[in-house]
Amino acid sequence: MTANTAAEPFLTPAGWPVSTPLKDVRTVSRQMVGHFIENVVPCATLPGEALDGDITTVTKVCLELTRSMLDGRDPQGRTERVQDAAADWAREGIPIGTVNHAIHEGFKLGFDLLLANVNTLDFETVAGVARRLMDAVDMITSAVTVAYFRELRSVVNEHHTAVHTLTSALLGGQNVATMARECGIEVSDRYHVLGIILLPHAEEAVASLDAKVVARRKLRRVQAELADRCGGKVLSLLSVDGGTLLLPAADYGDAELDELIANLAEAAQAPVRAVATVAARTEVPRAAEQVHELLDIVHVIGADTKVYRPHELALEYQLTRPGPARDALAAVVDSLEANPELLHTLEVHMSTNLQRSRTARELFVHTNTVDYRLKRIAQITGFDPGDLTGLCYLRAALLIRAYRRPRGVSADHPVDQIRPHAV
Repeated sequence: MTANTAAEPFLTPAGWPVSTPLKDVRTVSRQMVGHFIENVVPCATLPGEALDGDITTVTKVCLELTRSMLDGRDPQGRTERVQDAAADWAREGIPIGTVNHAIHEGFKLGFDLLLANVNTLDFETVAGVARRLMDAVDMITSAVTVAYFRELRSVVNEHHTAVHTLTSALLGGQNVATMARECGIEVSDRYHVLGIILLPHAEEAVASLDAKVVARRKLRRVQAELADRCGGKVLSLLSVDGGTLLLPAADYGDAELDELIANLAEAAQAPVRAVATVAARTEVPRAAEQVHELLDIVHVIGADTKVYRPHELALEYQLTRPGPARDALAAVVDSLEANPELLHTLEVHMSTNLQRSRTARELFVHTNTVDYRLKRIAQITGFDPGDLTGLCYLRAALLIRAYRRPRGVSADHPVDQIRPHAV
């Protein structure tokens, strides 16, 4: 808003400035602060030093600014003190609603003071006073709001940077005690270390939409859900694809972790896969490396949205370790490469938990065709899918094959899923 520097002062019929009741700024400001305490409930809960200090001072500044505008003087440059105070209030956590409510209460009280003894003013003068008071409200409210949220963003960014730095230090095996004290973040002796993958939102694949924007919005929803569910207890390093969470082990049990991941998936509007383990603070780096290695396996085999624990993935982990045994197992299904329909049938049969009728429906073929293909698989590979030993070897071979698939190739289609311990 730009003040009209050429405006005429408003006068009473006796020739006195209308602003005269606001002249004793010290007295009026104390009256207003007392009014705030009695009538603006949130103000009554503020510490005394805030009421006697910044709030009283800013009330004086607002009164002087309002008098200037009523008297036709240019108020430009008088909002700096108000903005400084608003920034302090943002850092102190005083709600912006409380601040704005107090400003409006102050102006209502000031308006009553202005008109208390000037009942003979004409309508145009009263209307003009009201308009200039509204201009003053607009100027002060705008200055306060801009400064408040600018500082609030700065505080949030500082906290985010502190959390990011502390989490990186924990994952890097550094001593974080001093750092934690300096940034006011409490650290735990033991943590749940979670590696998570955020799968793409459905709209990320829509050509008419900006996939990066959709992904960032997904991440913001997840971060908001984390803040809502965990408050300041969670330490996180997240991107649009996932990352690492550290939660105090003393505050969360397995059931809470399962519920948290389910809630994150709901917020993301996309599947979320996670692996969790518990580690002492000094063991966090090793634990994080382990959960992400297991998370890679979970992602490759196309597992469900849930929290997996290391013991649930022991078989899959061992099968995917490099060595001659892995190469030999992988060769079991390599012989099916020349018959893609047989390989596809085997993958679907595993994903349906060996149910012939479901496999047939998935493939849009007759159950006799499924039986024929399974027999051909047994003939080519030497391992019968209908035999327990053959089934174990074939499942292991499919797992290894999926793990060796280039990372850019998704395993999310049901026919490619090989559930942990499906056999």
